[in-house]
Amino acid sequence: MNFKPRPLGDVYRIAIDSIERQEWYNVIGRFADANLYQAWDYESVRCSPTHLSHLLLMTNGRIVSAVQARIVRTPFHDWGVAYIRWGPLWQLRDQRLDPGLFRIMLRAIRNEYVCNRGMILRIFPVVCEEEGSAYADLLCQEGYTPAPHEERSRTLIMDIDQPLALIRQKMDQKWRNGLNKSERNGLELFQGSDDALFADFIALYQSLLRRKKFRPPNNIDEFRAMQQILPVQWKMRIILCRDQGINTAGVICAAGGNTGIYLFGATNEQGMRNKGSYLLQWKAIEWLKMRECTAYNLNGINPQKNPGSYHFKAGLAGKSGKDVFYLGRFDCYPGHASAALVRAYSLFSSRGH
Repeated sequence: MNFKPRPLGDVYRIAIDSIERQEWYNVIGRFADANLYQAWDYESVRCSPTHLSHLLLMTNGRIVSAVQARIVRTPFHDWGVAYIRWGPLWQLRDQRLDPGLFRIMLRAIRNEYVCNRGMILRIFPVVCEEEGSAYADLLCQEGYTPAPHEERSRTLIMDIDQPLALIRQKMDQKWRNGLNKSERNGLELFQGSDDALFADFIALYQSLLRRKKFRPPNNIDEFRAMQQILPVQWKMRIILCRDQGINTAGVICAAGGNTGIYLFGATNEQGMRNKGSYLLQWKAIEWLKMRECTAYNLNGINPQKNPGSYHFKAGLAGKSGKDVFYLGRFDCYPGHASAALVRAYSLFSSRGH
């Protein structure tokens, strides 16, 4: 392993932790790959604003890439860890993709957090396997290694950069039948971003978790807290379906950059009968298109462990969907000792300890 900093070239310079919250939102709004997980308030609610770090890559006075990291100091030794989720952002709106820029930003991140600060770096870029091995090779060339003993996540990406009528036509026939039925059932829809809607959704969501004995993958109370402080243009969309005055289904999604993301969904037994979830997803697509999103990330599928959710999402995506694997998490280490420690811990955890 080579643990020395690498040159960025004469045309690039970086700015470290020199940006305030509002300006950060102004910056990430310029990127097609902007997303909720790179929003200031996503991490500030989960940890503390004092644990956030922001790096900007610039050329000719223009910001061409940006990243937010969550900094965690480990209690038992001097090492720290920098976590980057769904970053860096490097795809400027209406600009041609340049993998070379991705490489330079990866190098800048490594130089700062690994070489300069001596931290372990863990990064989950928004890159899918179908985009080819070039990005994985690039990560490895820049000193990153795939996180050991981790199963790569899989998702469905739905193309919504087409007329609504065509999106509907490309859904699976059974899914369209469910949508048609939901539209005939006289269901009431309530949508917005206010806390009362969020509270109503949480009640429905917690009931679902109890009924199915699911362990939630995310802390929904954290999302409710960040919703209250997110800027208006970044707030999540809550859509509820009511039948005879009772909430029977709900969905929460977010729009960022060119891609919307499905965050949470919930339904009860009555909602299963009235097909409310079908109507909610249709309304979510309508909203995302109003926000000028061209893709809808259905946020995770697992046909073996959760076949019901998989078939629902696959039917929704239909011929407009792509079944993809993320490249996954990559680690970068400041030395051989930290690399060995992380690998040993990952192996220990993977064996069920």
